[in-house]
Amino acid sequence: MSRRTFELAPTVDDLTYVRDHHAVPGRTAVVMTMGALHEGHAALIRAARDHVGARGFVIVTVFVNPLQFGKGEDLDRYPRTLEADLKVAEQAGADVVFAPSSDEVYPGGEPQVRIAAGPMGECLEGAVRPGHFDGMLTVVAKLLHLTRPDVALYGQKDAQQLALIRRMVRDLNFGVEIIGVPTVREGDGLALSSRNRYLSPPERHTALALSRALFAGRDRHAAQEALRARALEVPATHARAEALSALGESRAAADAHAVAKAAPGGPAAVRAAARLVLDEAAHLDPPLVTDYLALVDPSDFTEIPDDFTGEAVLAVAARVGTTRLIDNIPLSFGAPEPVDPHGADT
Repeated sequence: MSRRTFELAPTVDDLTYVRDHHAVPGRTAVVMTMGALHEGHAALIRAARDHVGARGFVIVTVFVNPLQFGKGEDLDRYPRTLEADLKVAEQAGADVVFAPSSDEVYPGGEPQVRIAAGPMGECLEGAVRPGHFDGMLTVVAKLLHLTRPDVALYGQKDAQQLALIRRMVRDLNFGVEIIGVPTVREGDGLALSSRNRYLSPPERHTALALSRALFAGRDRHAAQEALRARALEVPATHARAEALSALGESRAAADAHAVAKAAPGGPAAVRAAARLVLDEAAHLDPPLVTDYLALVDPSDFTEIPDDFTGEAVLAVAARVGTTRLIDNIPLSFGAPEPVDPHGADT
């Protein structure tokens, strides 16, 4: 099947014409952006193309949404690079870029009726940026209606945003599948962001503390999970202990068990390892100013307890100079240790 012609649609009527003209036989995917496209966005677009295949239709939206910028934030200086964005989108596999003006999206001015993010939108990013998620969900809802996709793809770097979009789609019965795409990082570990271009070389050096903090938490978690897995191999009965002892293994298992029990583990250890890196970065020049470090349940973005099991997100937000950056990584905490019905020996 030959590749379709790539097009720019600056209005809703243009987008409707492009879709009707192509009479798309397959599924439609949308990737929503605020422009200044980089490799992270390109990865999203490629994932969208892979998901819908050659017969599908991929829409990329480019719209700097004023509703999600608070007072004193960087709406006016947010990079607008449409010509470059068109090249990135086309090369990554998009069929059309929908790049409307603010008047096109909000023809009567700012909408009086908006989507409310609720409690999940009031913590972490929502606490630092009041009203941000209400504005984000409002434009996402509108763009979903205008683009009418079967599937929408969003980056996992904006983890709280992704969680809220999933919740909105579920709670309000939007007929669209939401897919999260893993964060794309630069070679030094910094998560790709349109705001990275604001960083001077010294600021960029300091900004690397965000990813280093997350990796420190991840490594502490991996070490603790390895100890925990080894501890689960401890014999539950004298018979098993004696059998393993004959092979010279019981002492090693017991040692691992003792270390796992004695070492501070779980969520508290993960937070402590990440916090140490952030605290050290606060003394750099320029310093890192942390907004928050959180280890949360992705279903509601509340902090997880020390006995938590399941999927979690370790998230951080900080400022370097005048630039604010966010990052996160997913973690998985194992199931609790099974209880021996016959009573384990101590």
